[in-house]
Amino acid sequence: MPLADYYSRFRVAERLLLTGHSHQAWPDVSFDAQERAWLDAAEMVDDKWERAREQAARVQTGFRRLLADPDGDIALGQNTHELVTRLLSALPLGRRPRLITSDGEFHTIRRQLDRLAEEGLAVVKVSARPADTLADRMAAAVDDRTACVLVSSVLFETAEIVPDLDVVARACDRHGVTLLVDAYHHLNVVPFDIRRLGLENAFVTGGGYKYCQLGEGNCFLRVPPGCHLRPVLTGWFSEFADLEQGGARDRVEYGGGAARFAGATYDPAPHYRGAAVFAFHVDQELTAERLRAINQRQVGLLKGAFESLDLDPSVARVEPMAGDRRAGFLALRSPRAGELSAALRGRGVLTDFRGDVLRLGPAPYLSDDQLREAVKALESVSVVR
Repeated sequence: MPLADYYSRFRVAERLLLTGHSHQAWPDVSFDAQERAWLDAAEMVDDKWERAREQAARVQTGFRRLLADPDGDIALGQNTHELVTRLLSALPLGRRPRLITSDGEFHTIRRQLDRLAEEGLAVVKVSARPADTLADRMAAAVDDRTACVLVSSVLFETAEIVPDLDVVARACDRHGVTLLVDAYHHLNVVPFDIRRLGLENAFVTGGGYKYCQLGEGNCFLRVPPGCHLRPVLTGWFSEFADLEQGGARDRVEYGGGAARFAGATYDPAPHYRGAAVFAFHVDQELTAERLRAINQRQVGLLKGAFESLDLDPSVARVEPMAGDRRAGFLALRSPRAGELSAALRGRGVLTDFRGDVLRLGPAPYLSDDQLREAVKALESVSVVR
């Protein structure tokens, strides 16, 4: 059975969805899971939460598998912003009023740190390019006044993999600094092994909206062993296990490990969907290694087909990087990126753009003929002004 057949509700065989880097189609099993969440609520009412916790546990297991971290402590959230802000609220920003990041971070981190800088925190932005030396330059910037380093393992704008993050991790360990790695554009398209990457002591965040095919509401924060942080932004689920004890408290108590970063009442339907999709990936043997091989071949096809067009580089050109350093999509640098994306949409090819970068993101359910058809459409729109 062709893989596309499992995504029939998204009509992936009928549409040119080059949005695999942003919003992959959901397999049909997720529709049944979404319905099951509703039916469980109707049947069990407030008793549904035990069933919901079972689904959440399966989602945590799925993220552990993708991190190659079978014993990892995983906090779940509706989005990465709520998890990142809880982490930031736990840091000793009075004693260490310095945050280090790159100028290539996704808006979740970029916007929040910009706002904190307006309130007087020292936010040091290291140039993300060249990515080859980003880790070394970040590590050199770490000092005893630094509270946290926030960096992506894959740059969201261009899909370039950032090497040598273990160098940053060691610098953080030396200075007692928290390290947060944004792996959203890494997981389920490029194998991630937390120990091989030297990130055992790091926080890692990401989610299911992109390559994981889980849809909204499925984000995570991997919490390193021995964490005793006390987030200021804290939800009552963090003390869920102790609520029945009642009584006055002299100090706000927290659950252990990832429970320290728990929020409050949430919509459990995404976890039903996420648990079903992770199980589907296992059943179909869609491992990170297999998906990486599929993606590299697809991105290579897109790149070769685009370069055969021999367009004027002033119109569009491939963002240069080594093939093994390119993650899930093909980035085309173009001053007309927005115009080209809109024109492609008018021809039934869905893409997106970030600034002057047009992003073409394949997905494992797309055929080679669909990819070639998309590039042919790009040729047509690139010569129209």
